[in-house]
Amino acid sequence: MTVEIRRTLMHVQTTFEEGGKKVDEPTKLFAALAIIKNPWFGRGYVEDLRPEIRETGPVIGELLTNMIMEATDGKVEGYGKASVVGMGGEIEHAQALTHTLWFGNKYRDAVGAKTYLVFANTRGAAGTSLMIPLMDKHDGGRRSHYQTIHLTVPDAPAEDEIIVALGASIGGHPNHRIGNRYEDLKEMGHDVDNPAGV
Repeated sequence: MTVEIRRTLMHVQTTFEEGGKKVDEPTKLFAALAIIKNPWFGRGYVEDLRPEIRETGPVIGELLTNMIMEATDGKVEGYGKASVVGMGGEIEHAQALTHTLWFGNKYRDAVGAKTYLVFANTRGAAGTSLMIPLMDKHDGGRRSHYQTIHLTVPDAPAEDEIIVALGASIGGHPNHRIGNRYEDLKEMGHDVDNPAGV
């Protein structure tokens, strides 16, 4: 089986003003998308998805990672992933191609990340909203880098397709002023180094 890619897209968004106030350091958001043929489409219930995961995950992971690295010049601060499977597929098909180290580690390794890749997966028709959540690649408690890229592709996914996406940010969300989770933990009397109390 070969990975069938119909199209790739690169989305770049720069914010200069938010809430009526100029953003001192404009935030840049990036999304790299691949529209691919769903490898499980039309096959009924497939018990073991791993063969296609192992074949498809590394190819799409490397492709999208390269697109992000080129667009950002390797300056990624926040990162995330998402997928939308067409109505002829299962939500498990969308998750299969993003929730695997064969896919995600291509990106994590390229940016030297320490946190997990935050994610969103859904099923829908062409034009369904694709939302890519982001978080800091090193610090999961750094709220300035909690952001979401929101976009649509008018003609995808078709019923036999999956949109697979990686997101990135350079800079935090515009005019950040909500603090971070460590400040909350300290004010609440919790151990900052052991917030779960385990």
